[in-house]
Order: sequence, then structure tokens, then C-alpha cells
Amino acid sequence: MAKEKVFVVVGLGTFGRRVCEVLMDKGGKVIAIDQDAMLVDRIKDDVTQAVLLDSTDEESLSRVPLEDCDFAVVAIGDNIEASVLSTALLKKAGVPYILSRAVNDIHGRVLKQVGADEVVNIEIDEGSRIAQRLISPEVLDRVPLSKMISMAEVFVQKSFWGKTLRELDLRRNANVNVVAIRRNTVSVDELGNPVKNEEIIFPDAETDLKESDVVMVVGRNDDIDAFREL
Repeated sequence: MAKEKVFVVVGLGTFGRRVCEVLMDKGGKVIAIDQDAMLVDRIKDDVTQAVLLDSTDEESLSRVPLEDCDFAVVAIGDNIEASVLSTALLKKAGVPYILSRAVNDIHGRVLKQVGADEVVNIEIDEGSRIAQRLISPEVLDRVPLSKMISMAEVFVQKSFWGKTLRELDLRRNANVNVVAIRRNTVSVDELGNPVKNEEIIFPDAETDLKESDVVMVVGRNDDIDAFREL
């Protein structure tokens, strides 16, 4: 049986609270930390452990069983000093992997220097995704896997309807890989009402594409942009 992953989340604002909720929902154990008693009280029934303390104070932070933690998320967004100090202390305590939230590029570089393994800038990342959606409405969503490569959900073009992946040979003809298909169908219940059903298909070469399909593709960003124009 796989060991249950233990996460520490520091900072319980909107972003931190949502991180806690998703981690718990996915089966993780979450230790939630904040120095605001109201925020700790609000989440205490939804996480494994909620702790009221100042994460910038090394002695206070030592009360948390960090030796059992696999990951830490520093979700503090409104106090750069607290964000940097908390990241540094978690690194010093030996937490294997730390993801920290940055509010600008300089903040992100400092977080990397003091020990963050990964830095996310909510404003920049979300702004980029919104811009991509506006400029490419055929692309439902795009998740960056690196600076050059993304996974994207794309509506199936009309010219693809009824053709198999073998016929389309998108790996060779478009330099993208189809990893899954989201297919929507409509059935009728016993009362005659239409019921919309969604199915995730992991396709093989003989899978054909239908009008309502959304394909999930992985490839270089410029190849994905070209693919939607085919």
C-alpha cells in the first residue's frame, strides 16, 4: 500500500485554502498553517491538522512535524518578507520539495535562491492562460509542461470528423500527440429527457474522431497553434 503523502500549506488565504481543499480531496494529509486565528479556525474541520503559528519564527515552526512532510506549499501572497523567510526555514528543516507563490519576478528569483524548488506566479500564470484563451478560442485550455511544451484541449476540426487517428497521423503531420479524447454524447432517460454524458477515452490508432470530441494533445506551443489551424 502506497504511503499517504503529507503536505504543509503555509498561508490560508483564498489560494492556500483552495490548495488545502484539493489536496485533501485527492487523498493527501494536510497540515495547514497561518498566524491568523480566524483563517485557522475556518479550515480546521477540513484538513488533517490546522496550526496557529508564525511561520517566520523558527522556534514556532519546530512544533510542526516537518520531518514527516513530503511537500510544502508557501501560499503567502501579501507579505513578501514572510514568504521568503517561511520558504528558507522550511528548506532548513529539510522539507524535500517546496512550492512557493511569488507576486513578481524578483520575488520569484529570491524564493528560488532561498530554497524553493518551484515558484508559481498566480497573476502571471493565470493572465497568460486567459490571454491564450482569448487569442485561440478553439483551444479550451492549455497547461504548460515547460517553457516550450504544453498540453492543450482543442475542439476537433470539421475536416477530422469520422477519421481515425491512424488516418490523420497527427504525430507526423502536425507534431502533436493525442493523449486522450473527451467525448460528449446525449442519451434519453426513462422520462424522455435528454441526458448529457461525458466520457474520457484513451485512444488507439483505430479510434475515430466525432463532431463533439475535444482532443487533449501534447506538443510544442507553436505546433499546437499550427494544429488548431489545420
